[in-house]
Amino acid sequence: MKVLLAEKCGFCPGVRNAIKLAQKTLAEEKEVYCLGPIIHNEDVVRRLSEAGLKTVSSIDEVHSGTVLIRSHGATLEELDKIKRKGLKIVDATCVLVKRVQQIARTLNEEGYRAIIVGDKNHPEVKAVVGSAPDVRVVAGPNDLDNLSTNERLGVICQTTQSPDYFAETVAAILKKGFLELKIINTLCRETMARQEAAVKLCRQVDVMFVLGGLHSANTKKLAELCKKHNPQTFHLQNWQELDKRILSGKRTAGVTAGASTPDWVIEDFVRHLQEYSPEEPAL
Repeated sequence: MKVLLAEKCGFCPGVRNAIKLAQKTLAEEKEVYCLGPIIHNEDVVRRLSEAGLKTVSSIDEVHSGTVLIRSHGATLEELDKIKRKGLKIVDATCVLVKRVQQIARTLNEEGYRAIIVGDKNHPEVKAVVGSAPDVRVVAGPNDLDNLSTNERLGVICQTTQSPDYFAETVAAILKKGFLELKIINTLCRETMARQEAAVKLCRQVDVMFVLGGLHSANTKKLAELCKKHNPQTFHLQNWQELDKRILSGKRTAGVTAGASTPDWVIEDFVRHLQEYSPEEPAL
């Protein structure tokens, strides 16, 4: 089968840095804990777990050793709790996420109500909300009904959202007629480049595969965008999840991957696809 790989896909610099820090810390420290999965990819989390990284959901579970702050960041309350317990901190927060956190604090200091456009359940958004006083999350127009139009709003965005989603939400905010708006583009350019490359590729192939964790926001967004342009789009974590019947009658496949998808997963998937013959009966 002919396989085309998106020009931009796979690990972003923030994820590479987080994994590198995790590996370095595991080599130097006896007890290493991560507050939540270091990235949204089960294959990577499993490998680091086998190397000794323990994933916890709360600081209450850690009594000694080193705490690794994952790429999505942590709240000020969580960081303060780690320090009060006398635990060592290794910060693997993505620099772009740190920037969003700092902007939220600055907006608050300047008298704006900080608004972050995104998914309230995503760890990055939770960390931003917990990095400054009274940050509100707006997932859509309905969330604006709880805000007074007399407020001065400072609008930022979850880094992994799409430009279209941010633009649509900002347009809805503008229509509400708030007293004053300050809009800061906090979208990740790496994410935007991956989205553009994926959409371009999915239009050229019979079937499109988006590789990455099922809980990865940027990977889900890639799959969502590709699905709009090619209904034969499938979001999978790895080759083992593929139902071979999908390949029946297909001659050209496109492959892209989220920012937290490791190279070995992409390479393995592409190799198996290339070895597949569309003339073979699907098993």
